[in-house]
Amino acid sequence: PTVWLALLGFAVTGLGLANVFPVAVERAGALAGPRGVATASTLGYGGMLLGPPAIGFLADWYSLPAALTTVAVLAGLSALAAPLLGRTVSPEAGPANGPGG
Repeated sequence: PTVWLALLGFAVTGLGLANVFPVAVERAGALAGPRGVATASTLGYGGMLLGPPAIGFLADWYSLPAALTTVAVLAGLSALAAPLLGRTVSPEAGPANGPGG
C-alpha cells in the first residue's frame, strides 16, 4: 500500500466513526436523562484523556503489541458484555421531569 492509500483509509475510517460518540451520548440521554448524558460524557472524555497514557505505560512495561492487544481484548469484552448488562432506566429520566416538564 502507498501512503496516499493509507491516508485515504484513515479519512474514510474517521468519517465513519465520527458520529459514534455523539450518538452514544444522545442514546444515554434518551435512556437515563441528564444523568445518562453526564455519565456517558465523563466516561468518554475520561477514556480519551487516560487511554493514551495507559497504552504508553503498557507499551513501555511490556511491548506495543501487548498494549494494543490489551485494548482489543477490552473492546471485545465490552462488546460481549453490553447485551448481558440489560437496560435500566431511572425513574427521574422520564419526559415529565426533563427541561420544561
